[in-house]
Amino acid sequence: MATAHFINTRIKAGVWHGDLTGAGQEHPILQVTHLGQALSEVNYTYNAAHDVWHVAVPIPAAMIADGVQTFLITDQTGTTLDSFTLVAGAPLADDLRTEIAALRAELEVLKQAFRAHCAES
Repeated sequence: MATAHFINTRIKAGVWHGDLTGAGQEHPILQVTHLGQALSEVNYTYNAAHDVWHVAVPIPAAMIADGVQTFLITDQTGTTLDSFTLVAGAPLADDLRTEIAALRAELEVLKQAFRAHCAES
């Protein structure tokens, strides 16, 4: 499964969905982990007309928490094919606001430097 990769990934109603291409007709063996713990359920449906495996991974409610939660999807060799991240909680909102404020400040410095450079030219 060296050339396999996911397209059309999304999360809907607590289930991560992705279309695995390049895996061929043989049933893929995937593992989804969060903090080293394997999720117990990974569902597969093969679409022969498009040669794609539709993969659905229900996200256990116990794994949804404040902060950033990252899930890794690996094949049977341990190669990471994809990942998905859940971001939640009030503390995170403060972190994001701080990051955005810092980016805005940096952008303002760059704008001023660019304008000064243009004025000198």
